[in-house]
Amino acid sequence: MFSPEGPTLRELAVQALSSVDRGYDLLAPAFDHTPFRTPDRFLDATAAALAPLGPFDAGLDLCCGTGAGLRVLAPLCRKRLTGVDFSAGMLALAAAALPPAGGPRPQWVRADARALPFAGAFDLVVSFGAFGHFLPAERPGLFAQVHRALRPGGLFAFPIGAPPPITSPWYWAMAGFDGAMRVRNALWRPPFVMYYRTFPFSAVRDDLAAAGFDVALDALDALDEVGRREDGSPRAGLVLARRA
Repeated sequence: MFSPEGPTLRELAVQALSSVDRGYDLLAPAFDHTPFRTPDRFLDATAAALAPLGPFDAGLDLCCGTGAGLRVLAPLCRKRLTGVDFSAGMLALAAAALPPAGGPRPQWVRADARALPFAGAFDLVVSFGAFGHFLPAERPGLFAQVHRALRPGGLFAFPIGAPPPITSPWYWAMAGFDGAMRVRNALWRPPFVMYYRTFPFSAVRDDLAAAGFDVALDALDALDEVGRREDGSPRAGLVLARRA
């Protein structure tokens, strides 16, 4: 699973027993060498899907980590690129990296996504691989923060993976991980919130609508570049929600 530059088993164990922000501070130097970093094929597929909807003036990568998502925003945004994360370690790595080609120089902001310091500032918000760190009860508030950060007509876009069928080993692997995480959080403080099966599209769509987004019932656009499952259905789709 990990390259030689990735974290050791001991380092992962220390991270797992830390809080979310402290855990990512510890993981930051090796994060890009783990499977937790969003694969390039997801980033490239998202960029291709968003390109016909742009260009945009200002873009925000929500929970940006080490800044991989800026490769999506850079060619789409003409005036302003911003990454926000609550891990100082992740932001330090993002700021030290070469800026993405084809766009303005990024700004990096340390903040909690549940209390964003922006109002009407962006035309496009994207996010990759971060929503497992938010409990279902936190989604309405999180989406309300994104809605507030967007200008009228602004777009909130993020990929979401199709749930694996019950016959898939991945189904049981994710179920086992979530079960182990619940036991860990019941026995250990501070909690480390990371769940794989708490972000179903139907519930997410309802929470987006409740936060004031226009989101169609068929708002999930297939990301064909990511591939399809054995039954022909897409492995992932792109959620497009627009501030009215």
